[in-house]
Amino acid sequence: YVYLNGSRVNRPACATQPYWVIRDETSAVGKQQLALLMLAQTTGRTVIVQGSGTCTRWVDGEDIKEVAVEE
Repeated sequence: YVYLNGSRVNRPACATQPYWVIRDETSAVGKQQLALLMLAQTTGRTVIVQGSGTCTRWVDGEDIKEVAVEE
């Protein structure tokens, strides 16, 4: 899971906690999401996260659908 600063819109009702969750960090997509988040943290860059609208991994945290690092 990750915590992000900034505003958040369209949080699903199930996401009662402020964190985001990588649904499966052992999958190819999950590994890419984790790598992008670590890159952004290390370099101080801003990320844009799009949620999936679901809380399948943890019942109170939204699953991450996409991660992008701003240039």
